[in-house]
Amino acid sequence: MKIWTSEHTFQHPWETVVQAAWRKYPNPLTPNVTAVDVVERRVDASTGILHSQRLLRTEWGLAKWVIALVGLDRPCFVREHSEVNPKEKTMTLKARNITFCNFVGINEQLVYSPHPDDPTQTLLKQEAVITVDNVPLTSYMEGIIMNSCNSNAGRGREAMEWVIDHITTEAEDIKRSAICAVNSIEKNLKSEAEDLRKKTAGLAANIDNVLSSSSSKRL
Repeated sequence: MKIWTSEHTFQHPWETVVQAAWRKYPNPLTPNVTAVDVVERRVDASTGILHSQRLLRTEWGLAKWVIALVGLDRPCFVREHSEVNPKEKTMTLKARNITFCNFVGINEQLVYSPHPDDPTQTLLKQEAVITVDNVPLTSYMEGIIMNSCNSNAGRGREAMEWVIDHITTEAEDIKRSAICAVNSIEKNLKSEAEDLRKKTAGLAANIDNVLSSSSSKRL
């Protein structure tokens, strides 16, 4: 058994990072994840915690000789459970492979929370417990998979930044659209108000003319 750990700080607030975590896949920077299905999603009425179960289809991403030696010649399905606690501002994600689990076991946990030194940033703590059984060179294989976890984690962080950039762009586009809509409404209202002013002025002038004409006839 080998244990891999890592910490990373995102220069973004927790809410933004959690949104990116939900929208991480599909992603051109992590093509090994080929499909994601939401199996269950619910909110605990007493705690407000969002519970989600997802099923991910991934490729192992190992060298061909490793795949041939262990027999990992099919895509791997991963079961993922996550909890988002909006009060405590934590997102805990636990994942375990359900394919080839009698040979290789990877238990992974990720925890996103505001950085203790700067709440405008987000701290990611990541851990993976790797076990390999019933195959040759057990310890060596565990080391290879641990190195793969480290490489995948790096690409995963890049993928998160890619999603965050898209979220930021979307927010800016929505803001610009909202400003344009407000400006358009204000312009239309000003135009309508000016038309109403002109109509009112014209009506008042007509009334004055009628009154003046009536006064002249009486004289």
